[in-house]
Amino acid sequence: MKKEWSISNDKILLNFSMKYCRTEEQVLNSDAFRGVLEHFLKKNKEQPNRIYRLISETLQKNDLERQIFAITKITKLLTIMTSKEISESFPEFSVLYEHKEKFRHLIEAVYKYWRSIERYCIIQEEKGTEGLQNINFIESKQKFDALILNMYRKITNNLSMTTPSVYRQVPAGTNVGLIVGQSIWPIPREYVILKDIPFIKNIVMETPFITYPKRNTRDGFFTEVFTNPIRRAGINTDHFFCYPAKIGNLLAYIFIHRDFLTQGVSLSNLFQMATEQEIAGRKPDLLYVYGGHDPNREPKDVFYVDEVNQMMVGFVTLNEKYDYFGYLKKMSLTLHNILQLRRGNLPIHGAMVNIVMKNGKSSNIVIVGDSGAGKSESIEAFRSLSEDYISDLTIIFDDMGTFHIGRKENKIVAYGTEIGAFVRLDDLDTGYAFKELDRSIFMNPDKINARLINPVATYKDIMQGLPVDILLYANNYTKVKEDESCIDRFKTVQEAIEVFKAGRRMSKGTTTETGLTTSYFANPFGPQQKQDLCDPLIEKFFTKAFETGIFVGQLKTQLGIQGKEKSGPEKAAIDLFKVINE
Repeated sequence: MKKEWSISNDKILLNFSMKYCRTEEQVLNSDAFRGVLEHFLKKNKEQPNRIYRLISETLQKNDLERQIFAITKITKLLTIMTSKEISESFPEFSVLYEHKEKFRHLIEAVYKYWRSIERYCIIQEEKGTEGLQNINFIESKQKFDALILNMYRKITNNLSMTTPSVYRQVPAGTNVGLIVGQSIWPIPREYVILKDIPFIKNIVMETPFITYPKRNTRDGFFTEVFTNPIRRAGINTDHFFCYPAKIGNLLAYIFIHRDFLTQGVSLSNLFQMATEQEIAGRKPDLLYVYGGHDPNREPKDVFYVDEVNQMMVGFVTLNEKYDYFGYLKKMSLTLHNILQLRRGNLPIHGAMVNIVMKNGKSSNIVIVGDSGAGKSESIEAFRSLSEDYISDLTIIFDDMGTFHIGRKENKIVAYGTEIGAFVRLDDLDTGYAFKELDRSIFMNPDKINARLINPVATYKDIMQGLPVDILLYANNYTKVKEDESCIDRFKTVQEAIEVFKAGRRMSKGTTTETGLTTSYFANPFGPQQKQDLCDPLIEKFFTKAFETGIFVGQLKTQLGIQGKEKSGPEKAAIDLFKVINE
């Protein structure tokens, strides 16, 4: 990022390495303040309201430049004088004291607009640049945030000539801070266009971080292309950042356009960030450009197998349609899964937990199912019932994992991919969000399919490689009678394969699908596209499961049945505890 600031897609980026404001005067004289004010005024002009009428009628300013000048000057004066003093000293603002309530609405509107957009500060690591890259990152951000809040209070107090009796410490400065810098890695010539994009080295975030992406569902499947989509892509390197992620045992370089930066920052709650030592001199296994320009100006979400460079490549265009975290998460996992298939491992769309019962019995449980089938909801049911049944619960993965056949024990061993969970709030206990408030990212919390991203495990936990004891398909559509068990054990390999491969579920609105749907192996993120690779591996791993005595069955969560959204997963959890104890 070469500019002092930029604003687009309801996000402002402040480059602290180019410009860092230590005083109120520096803030009000900055190009960034002028830019925010300009966007605010243009927005109000498009939708005329009392704020715009105040500016045009009271200030007698209709020209944008004059409006910006007048508001900026008034704001500066209010940092050192009261509204009455300004009215008496400056004839052009003689109405300020008389109409101070109207002007208070204006100041509040500007402040509210500032707080409504996402606010990022960037510090660059490069040597030789005047700025803050060598000063304490968190301290610098905190001082700036305090400066903005205190300036707002001073201005409003001087305007109204009163002081409040209650002070609310709202986040008034930046939401997120990033340290970015260049990383040296062996870039194949086909990807040289990406070489100047800075890598994210550190993130500091004000939580809860509440965001409002333009979309709240994902549509369709990612498709394979047979020419490299990066070759002809339009990529302005000054508008991109790279998040280096560890996805399972694979290294991914995820290049994110600034307009999608919300989604990129949210990755920090989902995938472990790779360290400088893990990046240096290493070509990634997975490479993903999220927000490039297609030469045909068409929306595109595709992947490519780069045989020459032994990489999986993903590409999604900069389009409002893709402003949803699911496109970032699921494409990353699609690339991961296809590479695992090519290496002879079986990707699993599901959740895995290690449960230790109060009687000392323990089990490693894998629940397989597509989005909305009840994986996360079942884990939450386990957690909510833990006081009565469980002594310890460890989440290994919440959405995607991989089956390997262990070399020593010749058994199925499972590994995770993510350290966090991308959870649908609609189906969870109403108190869940509040329990996780202090470290969570909320997306569109007031809409259907509202989501929360929160860390649930350490990278060490997900990569320890645990043998599978119980393997269940999450059936969310079959109603269970009160005296019936929610768990059925399959008698044969083929019976199990038939259910798992069919991938039936009642859609819950996580995608654009509705009703009873099917997806190959409940996993449209790799296995769906590479069934020729997946079919023999399913046969191999399920045969191994039956040979080694793994409990293979289905878990009827009833999540897709109206009225059973809470009680269904709870009953399923209790029945599973019985299986563990047997």
